[in-house]
Amino acid sequence: MRRPPHPTDTPHRVVIVGGGFGGLYAAKALRRAQVEITLVDRANHHLFQPLLYQVATGILTEGEIAPPLRALLRSQRNVRVLLAEATGFDPEAGELTAVAHGGEPMTLPYDTLIVAAGAAVPDHDGDDGAHEAPGLKTLDDAREIRSRVLRAFEMAELTDDPAERAAWLRFAVVGGGPTGVELAGQIAGLARRTLRRDYRSVDTAEATVELLEVGPRLLPDFPESLGRRAARDLARIGVDVRLGAAAAALDAGGLELADGTRVDARTVIWAAGVTPSPLAQVLADAANARLDRAGRVRVCRDLTLPHHADVFVIGDMAAVEGVPGVAPAAMQEGRHAARTIRARLAGRPTPGTFRYVDKGSLAVIGHNRAVGEAAGVRFSGRIALLVWAVVHLRYLLGWGNRLVTVTRWLWTMLARDRGQRVIASQGSLKARAYNPIVNI
Repeated sequence: MRRPPHPTDTPHRVVIVGGGFGGLYAAKALRRAQVEITLVDRANHHLFQPLLYQVATGILTEGEIAPPLRALLRSQRNVRVLLAEATGFDPEAGELTAVAHGGEPMTLPYDTLIVAAGAAVPDHDGDDGAHEAPGLKTLDDAREIRSRVLRAFEMAELTDDPAERAAWLRFAVVGGGPTGVELAGQIAGLARRTLRRDYRSVDTAEATVELLEVGPRLLPDFPESLGRRAARDLARIGVDVRLGAAAAALDAGGLELADGTRVDARTVIWAAGVTPSPLAQVLADAANARLDRAGRVRVCRDLTLPHHADVFVIGDMAAVEGVPGVAPAAMQEGRHAARTIRARLAGRPTPGTFRYVDKGSLAVIGHNRAVGEAAGVRFSGRIALLVWAVVHLRYLLGWGNRLVTVTRWLWTMLARDRGQRVIASQGSLKARAYNPIVNI
């Protein structure tokens, strides 16, 4: 039976679903509260997604951006971490159902629930022979992209057919947001700076990278001038930017655009957006909540569900007007939920409406190139790259990870080398296809 929040009723049971930015920052903000926290996640690590593309392009290792959740929370006595996958909700009874990795089902009672299950790359069954276009949301995605990109150069080395070689050396990135821009720039840098002396039969500098954006400009959430600067910088390092290019269908040799033109590329990467976790629909059904057109849960202004003030939804799962689906927003939402819980337990007025503070935007274009905006000030080039590095190191968890990351960045910049170039075996790659036409 659920217990109402009350100053004399301790410990108050808080269950958090998801160890991403929203869930982790909510847990940390409740460090000194008289609560008993259970953090449930199907992965045992917290993923620093802003640097995931650097794992996908061989700059960083998985461990440097994915510290274990138990290590991050080991000193917080009021938290226990469970490696399990949430499968259902019963808001009336105040219970969460989950399945442990060993297959054991469990029921977790709560007094307050925070759902921060994040987002996923859209996964749809393609037509027969549809070519896989991996997205970038998890460590598995990063490993797969890295293997596909590196394998493309290996296949180009093996073939004597000029047309076949050109197809292997052509890469297409779908989506002109920060992820697509950063991936395209790093693939171009990998071809032109890192791999040039490694092959005998192929000049990797001949590789072409096409960045396809359905809208009229790159980086649509950035100021327009920075989008234009990003396009110019990408062109300088050999990326072909195509605006107004809507992907319509994929096959084994590339993709068809909505205007009838074709892009022949053996390696296609999907960076055009994500969809909320399937748990959004499960929660909406259980709590009689509504979803927006993107599949996110509509919440009240304080991030709780209508008719269920003890259930918070934050991060990529929550539909909050004017709040983008970025890591800083999830962090702020996690802290806001924690402040509300603390206020309720103390009998104080709650913070009320969540207000997002936009601290700016940053994106790396390539070697010594970046763009950014903060407090109305726009900057680019090496200054933007320096600001980007400082900001990301500030939020990267663990001093050891920060030190190793700086070392790898310097090595990549000075030695033009990337140590993480392992190709996964063909059988270990995920067999899933993404049909982008569903999301256009």
